[in-house]
Amino acid sequence: MDLELTPLPGIGLRHSFTTGEGRRIGVVVHHVGGRRDLVHDDGVDPDSACSLTLTRAEAIALARLLGVLDVVAGASAGCATGEPGREA
Repeated sequence: MDLELTPLPGIGLRHSFTTGEGRRIGVVVHHVGGRRDLVHDDGVDPDSACSLTLTRAEAIALARLLGVLDVVAGASAGCATGEPGREA
């Protein structure tokens, strides 16, 4: 899966990818204030998109629901214990 980075002049940077169903999913990180907007489209009309602005706490809760924090915690624990194949 390829992640695309698209500069949005005067706004920030959009990180996005295309799902197996052809939907575009992305996060817009704003220059000012670090606000993050979750965006997606239906894959048919590129000009049709929905967005949702998340607070920091909401973004962390979503990451937790998606299992991201478990992956990060597991990787950190492996590094701390010095498991083979991991940097200490």
